Amino acid sequence: MNKRDFLKASVAAGVTAALVHPATASSADTPGALQNMTGNAVPISVAERKARVAKAQQLMRAAGIDALVIEAGSALVYFTGVRWWRSERFTGVVIPAEGEFAIITPYFEEPSIRESMAFGDDVRTWNEHDNPFALVAGVLKDRGLEQGKIAVEETVRHFIVDGVQQAAPDFEVVSGKPITRGCRMFKSPAEIALMQIANDVTMAAYRHVHANIDEGMLPADISAMMSQATRDLGGRPVFSMALLNEASAYPHGTEQPQTLQPGGIVLMDCGCSVHDYQSDISRTWVFGEPDDKQRKVWNTVKRGQELALETATVGTPAGKVDDVVRAFYESEGYGPGYKTPGLPHRLGHGIGMDGHEPVNFVHGEETELAPGMCFSNEPGLYIFGEFGVRLEDCLYMTDDGPQLFSALSPSIDKPFG
Repeated sequence: MNKRDFLKASVAAGVTAALVHPATASSADTPGALQNMTGNAVPISVAERKARVAKAQQLMRAAGIDALVIEAGSALVYFTGVRWWRSERFTGVVIPAEGEFAIITPYFEEPSIRESMAFGDDVRTWNEHDNPFALVAGVLKDRGLEQGKIAVEETVRHFIVDGVQQAAPDFEVVSGKPITRGCRMFKSPAEIALMQIANDVTMAAYRHVHANIDEGMLPADISAMMSQATRDLGGRPVFSMALLNEASAYPHGTEQPQTLQPGGIVLMDCGCSVHDYQSDISRTWVFGEPDDKQRKVWNTVKRGQELALETATVGTPAGKVDDVVRAFYESEGYGPGYKTPGLPHRLGHGIGMDGHEPVNFVHGEETELAPGMCFSNEPGLYIFGEFGVRLEDCLYMTDDGPQLFSALSPSIDKPFG
């Protein structure tokens, strides 16, 4: 199963926590012997969630914004603890710049919503014939707001934005990106710890798969093994992509039949969630003995990963990381730019509760790197019709520069050390 199909079939992860660093499973190469690595995870505290809301309110006041509207999704979990799915029925939160937030949800969902709220008590409900956005206007009025600016989180759907605008016509609807990004882009020690556990789980699952794959296996067989190992280790699979042979030349795969064959490339891109926070790691190796071309391409990709780490210093524009690596690949005869043979995708993306978060390692991104930011570092080289190589490890920024969640792959011969 390729990544895009796996993502379609996967359910979004959810639960909260932080950690005491787990020990690596010592028997990860023995079927049935994998041990749960997440037992020491500690939930994100109510105090931390309250601090997130307080920071959002501080950012709102500084920007002259009076309230923030968020619908179901990771941002709702981030601030309130409420895990809900998106549908045609609006469930969301209104966070005013001053005062307590209010949750809005259908009447029949209220008991379930209250069950998952980390804190707060203001839940307002609507019945099927009601206009839920009138409740948004009611929250604003009860907080003493008659006009001003309402920010909406950047993934909120249009029918909600339109409904809010019609229900509160005296307010200007603006983007909530500066507010939500100003909070979520900078991970706390508790969030970093959760991401570390997720990465440890994925690496242990990879070692199990690498030791147990056999000739003739299909991508679905390998994907299923990876997902089961992830579950055994205590993680929740988000995606488990396996691309074999020529399929590795296409970053998200192909529908053409693939089987594991001696001398063929194995490219895996896998991630899991541990209490809301995700990993995303790619590994490429050869089933058997690599040939000279496979080895050379692999080593070139690895050097790109190293250059990205060397470039990603505090204060550096995120786009420069992509530029430096892409320039190196061009000097090796790839590209230019996004052309293949070469690197046709951005160098990396933000990561946290969502597998892909703002901002990216991509040309033109001027956001400066700062402590707490988390990114994937995933250069690849793809030769259409032949094979591709991608190596991906995630990092978090500190005052002293980038720190890896998972060690870089040592070599094509020993991809896991």
